[in-house]
Amino acid sequence: MERTRTAADLEFPPLYCPLEPATNPAAPRVERRAVAWLDESGLWADARERAKIIGSRGADFFARFAPGADDDRLLATALWVYWGFAFHDGRCDTGHFSIRPAEFVPMAARVQRALECPAPAARGDAYAVALQDIGARFRRLGTPVQFQRFVAAHRAWLTGVMWQVSFQARRHMPDLEDYVTMRLHSAGGAPTYAMLEIAHGAEVPAAEMDAPAVRALTEMAILTAALDDDRHSFAREVDVGRTDQNIYTVLLDQNGGDVRTAVRTAARLRDRVFLRFLRLRERTRPGLGEAGRAYLDGLAYGIRGNAEWGLRTPRRPDPDEPSAPVVWAERPADPGDEPVPLPSISWWWDL
Repeated sequence: MERTRTAADLEFPPLYCPLEPATNPAAPRVERRAVAWLDESGLWADARERAKIIGSRGADFFARFAPGADDDRLLATALWVYWGFAFHDGRCDTGHFSIRPAEFVPMAARVQRALECPAPAARGDAYAVALQDIGARFRRLGTPVQFQRFVAAHRAWLTGVMWQVSFQARRHMPDLEDYVTMRLHSAGGAPTYAMLEIAHGAEVPAAEMDAPAVRALTEMAILTAALDDDRHSFAREVDVGRTDQNIYTVLLDQNGGDVRTAVRTAARLRDRVFLRFLRLRERTRPGLGEAGRAYLDGLAYGIRGNAEWGLRTPRRPDPDEPSAPVVWAERPADPGDEPVPLPSISWWWDL
């Protein structure tokens, strides 16, 4: 396999994302409240872990998804972002549970149950206790429908991570079809986007939220952001000599280790999905009500915001470390509108 020594050797093309950016001006003061909550949460064991969790900049992250949310709604959703990054790093991507599916599954089920229970039931596990507090905030701020949508999305995320952990335990590299299907869940996009309704304070009618076009747009937003995250994480992992499952390692496994081809193929796949999102959103948005249009706008803000956050704040231990200027591509790597030849997502082009 071709050796890649540093992230600079990868020659990633600029990202294509002509969506308008936005950010919530409440982010700095919400971040201060979030850090105070984190310091009481027990989610970190030492100063290094604390710096890493705070360095995820969860308030800044979700402020880009929900630029109009009030302080309390932005705080609640940002807390889950901080929690999600901590849980991912400590129990999904690395750590004791990350290669032990037989132990990960019951642990994750107990954590999920802590979210579902309206009465204080979580004991011992700091992650479960913290998630239960976040769930209580969501119940107060959202409607029962919004909360249950988040619960279902959270369960789907943990199910995807279970699949990921099973691959890691067996040292098995999935093929592209399996990887994309798994990534739609394991990336955490479903609960992240499910928080949009709670942040907005507006419930999307079921006839709109469950319509095939809106479901497809949600999945396309998740996959676009997930592939952008893979790009950011792969660059970090190469620099520290560690590369896990992501779109690039999957493609490298399939093409015999040609790094440049993998980078080009990933860029084309990402832009093909993203362009489909833009085109379908343009046709779908006018037929929705105010809450539905706000939800689709949130998907778009999320794609752009996730890309900006990942390029500017790649979860550095030192959040004050300066970041390189962001350069955006003027055109997509693949402007075509033909379906991606993967059965699990090709239906997006049938709508």
